[in-house]
Amino acid sequence: MIRKIITIDKEACNGCGLCVDACHEGAIGLIDGKAVLLRDDYCDGLGNCLPACPVNAITFEEREALDYNEEEVKKNMEKKKTTPHFSGCPGSQSKMIQRDTHKPAAAPAEAPESMLNQWPVQIKLVPVNAPYFDNANLLIAADCTAYAYGNFHNEFMKNKITLIGCPKLDEGDYSEKLTEILLLNDIKSITVVRMIVPCCGGIVNAVKTALINSGKMIPWQVVTISTDGTLVEM
Repeated sequence: MIRKIITIDKEACNGCGLCVDACHEGAIGLIDGKAVLLRDDYCDGLGNCLPACPVNAITFEEREALDYNEEEVKKNMEKKKTTPHFSGCPGSQSKMIQRDTHKPAAAPAEAPESMLNQWPVQIKLVPVNAPYFDNANLLIAADCTAYAYGNFHNEFMKNKITLIGCPKLDEGDYSEKLTEILLLNDIKSITVVRMIVPCCGGIVNAVKTALINSGKMIPWQVVTISTDGTLVEM
């Protein structure tokens, strides 16, 4: 039959594997470092994988394809449960990082502990439906802030889910990805940490646009760091 189904541009695909995680039917896999549609009858045509792709390599097409087979999909997903593995890029594998929040603070002579609670952290790489977004306090920070501000981990990252990016260097607009994250998850609050330089205003505008587009009333604040590492405002 003729129906809507995904198609993957192998030239554009960077092999990150985020679409593999986003597909709830197991229709996509990585072969020779590129995403491929494994079986037509696994693809439901809803396109959950589209917003997960950071390079827009996935689109819809209408063509002759097997009907979506829910029974075969269930069998496939049950099989995957018994043999769990991650088939995407290791650098993009989503995971929670457990921290002992009751552990005493490190003595001055000890190295401070990282407060990172999840992986990945790049806005472009993070899956929009990652489980760690549920009921999360979100930190959205410009790349340079963690280098400029010495106590960044303890003051900003602790007990938050961290996303980082640079609106001047990254291609595209973050607002679409951030909108998806806000729409698909229950976010409790958002803290934006930016540098004082003008280009960092892009990350604030992206968050503001995402909030408006999501239609959600989520408490948010902006923190500005100077280029010499001084906290400018809260």
